[in-house]
Amino acid sequence: MKTFLGHIGKITLMIGGGFRKPENQKVYWIEFMEQCNDIGIRSLPIVLIISIFLGMVMTVQFAYQLVSPFVQKSIIGTLVRDSTILEFSPTVICIVLAGVVGSKIASELGNMRVSEQIDALEIMGVNTRSYLVLPRIFASMIMVPCLIILSIAVCIWAGYVAGIFSHILTKQQFFFGLTTGFVPFNLFFAIIKAFVFSLIISIIPCYYGYYVEGGALEIGRASTKSVVVSCILILFADYGLSILLL
Repeated sequence: MKTFLGHIGKITLMIGGGFRKPENQKVYWIEFMEQCNDIGIRSLPIVLIISIFLGMVMTVQFAYQLVSPFVQKSIIGTLVRDSTILEFSPTVICIVLAGVVGSKIASELGNMRVSEQIDALEIMGVNTRSYLVLPRIFASMIMVPCLIILSIAVCIWAGYVAGIFSHILTKQQFFFGLTTGFVPFNLFFAIIKAFVFSLIISIIPCYYGYYVEGGALEIGRASTKSVVVSCILILFADYGLSILLL
C-alpha cells in the first residue's frame, strides 16, 4: 500500500507541476502538434489493419455460431455493431495503443532522463513537466477518441464487406440488423471509455519514463512495465466503467 500511494503521489506531482504558465507558448504548441502526429497519424495504419480484420472475423464467427434456422441472419449486423461499439474497438485498440504509443513515450522520456537532457532543460529554466509530459497527455486525450471513432466505422464496414463477399447475408439483411435497436448511448459510452483509456495510455508511460533511473537496461524495463501496467489498468477501467454506466 505504501508503494502504491507513493506512485499515486509522484504521478499527481508530475501532472500538477505541469500546470504552470509556459515560458514560450509557441514552443509548447509545436510540441503538442508533434505529439498529435506521433500518437494519432503514425498509429493510424495499425489501427486500420486491426479494425478491418476484427470486423471481418466477427462477421464470419457470428455466422458460424448462429446456425439455427430460427435465428434471422440480420442479427449478425446487430451483433457486429454492438460488439464493435461496446467492447472491441475501444478496448482492443487501446490495448494495442498502450503497446505502440506507451512504449514509445516511456522510452523517449527514459532516454532523455538517462542522457540528462531533462536535467539540462531544468537548468535552463524550462518546466519539463509542462514541456514533455502535458503535451503527450493532451495529444492522447484528443487523438485516441478520434482513432476509436474511426476504428468503429472501419470495423463495421469490414464486417459488412466480409458478409457480402462471403455470401453470409445480403446487403439488406446486414443494414436491417445494423439499424435495428440502435442505442445512441452505446456510442457515447465508447467515447467515454476511449477518453479514460487515453489518460491511462499517456500518464502511465510518462510516469515510468520521466522517473527512470539507471541506464539502457532500466529504460527497457520501464518501457515494458509501463505497457503491462497500462494494459492491466485498461482492463480494470473497462470493467469499472461497464458496471457504472451500463
